[in-house]
Amino acid sequence: MTEKTLSAERFWTVPQGAMLARLGSGPMGLGAVEAERRLAETGPNTVADRPRLEIAAKIGRRLIEPLVAILLVAALVSGLTGDWPGFVIIACIVGVSVGLDVVQEHRAELAAARLRDSVAVKASVRRDGQVVSLPVERIVPGDVVELTAGGLVPADGILLESRGAQANEALLTGEPYPVGKRGGVSEASSPADAFNAVFAGTAIVAGAATMLVVTTGRATRLGGVAASLAARRPPTAFERGLHGLGLLILRLTAFLVLLVLLAHLSFQRPPLESFLFAIALAVGLTPELLPMVTTVTLSRGAMRMARKRVVVKRLAAIHDLGAMDVLCTDKTGTLTEARIALADATRADGAPSSRALGLASLNAGLASGMPSALDAAILRANPPAPGWRALAEAPFEFERRRSAVLCEGEGQRLLVVKGAPEAVLAVCTAMEGADGTTQPMTDALRAELLARADARGGEGLRLLGIAWRSMGQDETIEGPHTEADLVFAGFCGFLDPAKASAVDAVGRLGALGVRVKIVSGDAAPVLLHLVQTLGLPCKGVLTGEDIEALDHPGLVARVQDVDLYARVSPDQKRRVILALKANGHTVGFIGDGINDAPAIHAADAGLSVEGATEVARAAADLILLAPDLGVLAEGVEEGRRTYANIMKYVRMGTSSNFGNMFSMATASLLIPFLPLLPAQILLNNLLYDLSEMGIPFDSVDAEDVAKPHSWDMGAVLRFTLVMGPLSSVFDLATFGILLWGFGATPEEFRTAWFIESMATQVLVIFLIRTHGRAWRTTAPHPALIATSLSALAAAFALALGPLAPVLGFAPLRGALLAVIAGLVLGYLVAAEALKHLAAPSP
Repeated sequence: MTEKTLSAERFWTVPQGAMLARLGSGPMGLGAVEAERRLAETGPNTVADRPRLEIAAKIGRRLIEPLVAILLVAALVSGLTGDWPGFVIIACIVGVSVGLDVVQEHRAELAAARLRDSVAVKASVRRDGQVVSLPVERIVPGDVVELTAGGLVPADGILLESRGAQANEALLTGEPYPVGKRGGVSEASSPADAFNAVFAGTAIVAGAATMLVVTTGRATRLGGVAASLAARRPPTAFERGLHGLGLLILRLTAFLVLLVLLAHLSFQRPPLESFLFAIALAVGLTPELLPMVTTVTLSRGAMRMARKRVVVKRLAAIHDLGAMDVLCTDKTGTLTEARIALADATRADGAPSSRALGLASLNAGLASGMPSALDAAILRANPPAPGWRALAEAPFEFERRRSAVLCEGEGQRLLVVKGAPEAVLAVCTAMEGADGTTQPMTDALRAELLARADARGGEGLRLLGIAWRSMGQDETIEGPHTEADLVFAGFCGFLDPAKASAVDAVGRLGALGVRVKIVSGDAAPVLLHLVQTLGLPCKGVLTGEDIEALDHPGLVARVQDVDLYARVSPDQKRRVILALKANGHTVGFIGDGINDAPAIHAADAGLSVEGATEVARAAADLILLAPDLGVLAEGVEEGRRTYANIMKYVRMGTSSNFGNMFSMATASLLIPFLPLLPAQILLNNLLYDLSEMGIPFDSVDAEDVAKPHSWDMGAVLRFTLVMGPLSSVFDLATFGILLWGFGATPEEFRTAWFIESMATQVLVIFLIRTHGRAWRTTAPHPALIATSLSALAAAFALALGPLAPVLGFAPLRGALLAVIAGLVLGYLVAAEALKHLAAPSP
């Protein structure tokens, strides 16, 4: 059986003897010669390669994106026609945009490579009958490895023996509680429930064990996490939107250029002049400054979010956060405090008990060695009473599932035992009441107490049973039989406390149209109790076992109506994210562990927190310096403001450019000269783009942040087909008045139309920047006013000033200027009336 097959199956269900036989190994491991042969066959035990450079391939993939390709052609044409400023500007914008994308992809590869540091550097391996220290890279399937407390597990495998071993498997489950590990055969369907299996990257926090290595390197579950991080990230909402916009502009450009070129040639116009004119129109349709406007807008959003303690690593993630309509969150650290806390200490009847807590603190505080997470929670709540000292102890063992401490103080010698409720109750013969008296422990009473413990476990609590008995002066701990005839004192309950702020945060997100789903490695009862405690509007539950039984189409159908995902593995979290995206949702995911990294990587907006693992932070696009969902609501609003301003430029660029270029194309067929020279077209386009540089600073309507948005190319096309022809109508009216009303010369014609075109293009932004009436909404930002009016003033100065003859312009009569002013005013009135048809309120 190959390593890949072993990884795919539930290897923990195979008996030790059978697994040893399959792997051709024994209790003393492999021989050095055989191990070297296997190393050559399976490769080193590493989960990720060093980042591949392949910079040229990464750049090439981006250069063939429609929008980038259009910009490159525009730059080339600008250079060939002598428009060197335009060439430099476009080239720089493309270079910065592509550079940022390549850096982002490189960072994703680094995130996968960081997992190399998530396993032990060296391990104690049995080779040729001796225990030797070897680099983990040289471990192979069939090796027998000795594990001790404080060490990391170097590969996936089963335990041959356990001496009270406990593992921290937060990497797989996100659950902070240690998990007991022992030998045997487990029938568990998921690795998180396999008591006899250990996995690469998890930590042994107590006891010791001997493991048989079953899979190594990329075949391990940690290797699967690394592979998902190294894989190319699925396109985010922002990237899908830009791709769609590029295709739309490409179609409009191809249509207009071919129409003009064919029409001119059919009218027997000079081929070279017709070609240059058509190419100039193509450049005129290109929104050259879109990457710059986008970057500036996103950068301003990043600075505002930084003031709210959110670090933005990928600028486009701000847009994706605003577009998000589903937020998937791990439970730990976002909805809970990410720490084990003592919830209560109770008597057998459920009433609070200081007696049970005092006994528990003696056991936790007087035992030697490092306190467990549960012990630390007890000691934070109640340190041991002074004057007590430990005489002997029996540490926790998985077989007993309890620990015992013999202590002396206040004139007493007590054996204090705590552990799993069923393990403690099994050795109790009496129960302590409220008044300190005892009563016999009957089978019925024991069953009642176990049922009560199970019910509280279903509420998300981890319970310990507490018991004691008096010890004589000559008695000590001699073995497990000492833990007998105990008096049951009560329970200590532990939980990861829910965050008080979570309810308000989820409510704010819900009001913004964001549905919250919990995707966790914890068990379903824990999630259900948390939801009930916080009163979250969640419905439906899918477990990791359910997800494993579904193919991708089946999961896509189920995720629509399910809000809770329990006991899911890292890969299953990723599958849930991809299924939601397949349903058309823009998905965010917030998590803090290595187990969350694949889902963070796959989400449109991947989020982590400051105290998260390095791998999770590396995979994330945004990092919350305060692990609070309330900050996300503000981030969502910021993302929507960013999107609204970007769309102002997109709508302006496509509709106004298309209208003006269509007008010129039509006029070029009806008049005996070009309506604008190619250089004048490029000048018009450059000034117009510069006028829009204030858009990133503008305020937006309240309805723009009220619900999620998306790149709706149909809406962009509708706006273009309404506002573009409106612009053309007034342009053609201008042409008729100039030719038949004033008998304008070619130079006068070009000058007048250049001014009219610039005025209508620039001033209309003050109307379409808002969905409401322009005079009733918030005032435009001073930066937008400054850039727009400055660009318009520059256009007038160039067309009517000293440089006019050089640029092919001529002076205009006062009456002609007055008519142009009237046409501009008429256009603005019509644009205000029609903008609701072009872009209905969201």
